[in-house]
Amino acid sequence: MFSGGDYEEVARWLANFVTSHAKRENPRVEAVVEADGERENRSFGVRLRLGTRVLPAPGTPSLELDFADVSQHRGDLAWCDALAHRVRELARPLVVEVRGERLSA
Repeated sequence: MFSGGDYEEVARWLANFVTSHAKRENPRVEAVVEADGERENRSFGVRLRLGTRVLPAPGTPSLELDFADVSQHRGDLAWCDALAHRVRELARPLVVEVRGERLSA
């Protein structure tokens, strides 16, 4: 069971985790984990990008995750399953939006 870890290690784990689950909706989806500035050592913001589209859109709140929560629960299967579900729910409209854009072009 993984738990704990410093901020950078947890940020890498989170980026890999989010990428893995977002790519289940579309292999081209990329994870963007915001960890700099005021967030450092406190929290993470998660966004997904597919082509030029980003969700949640810039200027709107990202999927917010507390560093201590991620660090403590990254080895908890139920917690990880819930986060995976949230990531895939975020990815689905992004994939549909880009797919719709291609169909109408």
